[in-house]
This record gives sequence, C-alpha cells and structure tokens, in this order.
Amino acid sequence: MAHVSIGTVGRALLGRKGVGKSTRERILSIAEAVGYKTNLAARALYHSRTPIRVGVCIPRELHYYFEQLSAGVIDEAGRFEHLGIELELRLSGQSGFVAEASRASELIAQGVQALIIAPGDPEALRPVINEAESKGIRVICVDSDVESSSRSTLVATDAEVSGRIAAELMGRFLEPGAEVVVTTGLPNVKGHLLKTAGFCQLFPQICEGGKVVEVIETLDDDDDPMRKCISLLERRKSLRGIYVRTGNCLPICRLISALGLSDKIQVITSDLFGEMVPYFERGVIKASVNGRPYVQGQIAMRLLADHLVRGNSLPTHQLLNPQIVLRSNLRLFREVRPA
Repeated sequence: MAHVSIGTVGRALLGRKGVGKSTRERILSIAEAVGYKTNLAARALYHSRTPIRVGVCIPRELHYYFEQLSAGVIDEAGRFEHLGIELELRLSGQSGFVAEASRASELIAQGVQALIIAPGDPEALRPVINEAESKGIRVICVDSDVESSSRSTLVATDAEVSGRIAAELMGRFLEPGAEVVVTTGLPNVKGHLLKTAGFCQLFPQICEGGKVVEVIETLDDDDDPMRKCISLLERRKSLRGIYVRTGNCLPICRLISALGLSDKIQVITSDLFGEMVPYFERGVIKASVNGRPYVQGQIAMRLLADHLVRGNSLPTHQLLNPQIVLRSNLRLFREVRPA
C-alpha cells in the first residue's frame, strides 16, 4: 500500500533510522487508517532468533532501596522473555555511584538496544546517555533524572511531592514554632534537592512559626550520620523533628532510641525496608514516604518492552505518587514482607 519494501515499513513502524520523514509519515498514516496491530506471535518467533538486549545499570550498594528497584526490572523482564527480551546487568558502586558511567559505556559497546539507569553522577552520565541516544539506544532514567541529556524517559516518584508530604505530616505532628532538621544525601542527585526543597517550602506553612533550622548532608554509611546527629542534638536542645531524606535512617533511629528521645523528637523517613520495622513499632519512626522502587523498575521495563516489541512510543516522563507508610499499614507493603 505504501509502495515500499517490507524492511522500510518495519523500520518506520519501529521508529528506526533509514527512513525519510515523508515516507515514515505516509507509512504511519496508512497503518493508522487500516488499524494495523503488531502480530505478537510472529514477533516472538523472530525475537527467539534475535534477542532484544536491555542493559541495566543500578547501584550495588544502598541495597535496601536499589535491590527493590532491580527486582522490579528483573521480574517484569521475565514476563517478556518469550518475546526475546534479555537483560544485561551492570552494578555500580556506592558514593557517587562509582563507575556507573563506565558500566553504561560497556553496555553501549556490547550493542544493547536500550538502557535503564539509576543516575548517581549526572555530569558523568550526560555524555554517555547522549551517545547512546545518538546510536538509537533508548535510555530510561529511574529514581532520578539527568537534566539536559537526550534520555528518552524518566520513571520516578514525584520528588517535590515526596518532600511536601513529609512536611505536611511533620507539621501535623508538632506544636507551633517547632524547630526541625532535614538530613539529606548526595547534593548532585536532583531527587534529593527537590525533596529537600519541597519540605523546606511547605513545613513553615503547615506548622505555624515552625522553622527548618538546618539541612545536613550525610554519607551513606553508619558513622557519618551517627556522628552528625550526635553533634546536632548537642547544639539543638530545642529540636522537635528530623526528616531523614536518605534511605540510611538506621543510625539516626538507633541514636534517638538509645537516648530515649522518641517522644520528644519526631522522625519521618524516606523509603522502606525490613530493618525499619522495629523502629515503627517502638514509635521512633512516626511515618515514612516510600519511593516505590519496585514499581519504578516494573514500569521502566514495561515501557521499554512495549516500545521495542510493540513499537509504542515512549513518554518523556512518568511520575509516581509516593506512598505514606504508618505503623497501622506497615505490614501491607512488599518491602517488609518475607522474600
């Protein structure tokens, strides 16, 4: 109908290079007019001979959060195995997500057709992402974004909304004029900045006369947040609340519990994992704002599979609504159920 070869039609429907703009538009117009749908059975037979390889670059450390994200990607990829989807996993290191740019470059060199990346060092990743997209390799960022890059899609919880939810909860828990602190992680991760900004903006509006007196950057280990929290409690005797922006809340929870300050200082955390359960039950953690990493991984993989196998277009972003975790609904969440 389009007076072109089958190969040209295939490239046009899949959004691949090698087709002129007018030809592509004509083919897509005909496909829409006749109600064309991909024959998934035929596609599965084809991909059983030529697998679709998806590279995944996610941190090895900070495992409470990123293990869930990886599990979401892997479980969802299993649903598309019969269509030829294969995963190539590369795990990067901890602070700054060491070696993530080199891991991503390795995957590009190995000829993957798509990449799922949890960015920790946006500056180092930007040229890698741009290189991938220039080669037709679709890149989905999960958890945080790499701004000014040519990545195809962002899948993440709405970071600013997460911070504002924490601020509203904290503001309802505390008396007017209360002083609170935010502990956060790596300043180069956009999600950290947005959550902190959302909290700092809304808290004084919810808690009349309330103040965010400090924003403290902590490393993702036990010693640094413990040491900084001890120093904080020594100089801030009137402190009434701590919003732990990172997933590494255990050192702070241990200190608050050991000092018997759980009635005096309200702690609101981010994310959710099994070791947090005792602190919910003892009342040390009043609430947590969960980033839903497993669902992020699922959605990222599903979007890529729909694009690579079915030819569906990728959205520029998909933001998830954060979950509020309280002691009353704690046991309902996947993150704290037995594996």
